Amino acid sequence: MVTSVAPRVESLASSGIQAIPKEYVRPQEELASIGNIFDEEKKDEGPQVPTIDLKEIDSEDPVVREKCREELKNAATDWGVMHLVNHGIPDELIERVKKAGETFFELPLEEKEKYANDQAAGKIQGYGSKLANNASGQLEWEDYFFHLIFPEEKRDLSIWPKTPADYTVATSEYARLLRSLATKIMSVLSIGLGLEEGRLEKEVGGIEELLLQMKINYYPKCPQPELALGVEAHTDISALTFILHNMVPGLQLFYEGKWVTAKCVPNSIIMHIGDTIEILSNGKYKSILHRGLVNKEKVRISWAVFCEPPKEKIVLKPLPETVSETEPPLFPPRTFQQHIQHKLFRKAQQSLLSKEG
Repeated sequence: MVTSVAPRVESLASSGIQAIPKEYVRPQEELASIGNIFDEEKKDEGPQVPTIDLKEIDSEDPVVREKCREELKNAATDWGVMHLVNHGIPDELIERVKKAGETFFELPLEEKEKYANDQAAGKIQGYGSKLANNASGQLEWEDYFFHLIFPEEKRDLSIWPKTPADYTVATSEYARLLRSLATKIMSVLSIGLGLEEGRLEKEVGGIEELLLQMKINYYPKCPQPELALGVEAHTDISALTFILHNMVPGLQLFYEGKWVTAKCVPNSIIMHIGDTIEILSNGKYKSILHRGLVNKEKVRISWAVFCEPPKEKIVLKPLPETVSETEPPLFPPRTFQQHIQHKLFRKAQQSLLSKEG
């Protein structure tokens, strides 16, 4: 059997095609909701993704500290996604991380192919394009680079880009600081559930076992953006996801029955609550359905870091403190691996019973 290798979307985009291949065209029922992302981002009416200022998250003043933590908890409860500002990670470091990723994707295709992954052989780290194993059987308009960035002893630096030279240094430092931010966020979310502050972190594997996986998503210009998606509608399986982007809009959230476009907030990190924390909190914190749009005019790049529990060591289920007679468990016990399999299996049905229907 010949392994199907997805074409690089960058090659398609730069080939001068006027129409996208049919395997990138979204199903009819989705197309009605895909608009021009630049027009969508300008809209000020309707709900907006909350911006949470973390400046006072550890304030000495208990009233000020509580107000900040309450806002974070409320955003996690209502939206499950937010822009974090004053997050404590230097802007200069974030610019270096972004510059390093952009420089890698500017390399000639044959250089990038040296880092190609091989999903069929189970080698998932490296440079790749999405294979058609998703709900619709369609392809997404993106290439990517995927690798584990923390804990440091679990990294495989041999597959990290050698060009630019700053890639490993900047990404490693960013991973270290992001890991500390994840601890801080999980502490606040634990307290918000009435638990001791270290509880959620412990439940997702703690400092030794929680994995930080980075996926740099590269969305080339698309000649027919009204027909395609950069990434189809999904919820994240992670505990938390942190996202940087190159200030080109694209992220949409499915909130109160409508697609809401996230604004580009300078010096912010977008954070999603993932399925793992939704399960542990028994649905009190939300893992929101989201997708990515593409456009004709600008390349969009995003840097997503997924904080994931170990695949087999932990059974994910609603914590006993979140369950009562009036609030029975909403999720059956599963390992993280079983949850991934469950979602892959469910995707086929979900595409038939679309949440937009």
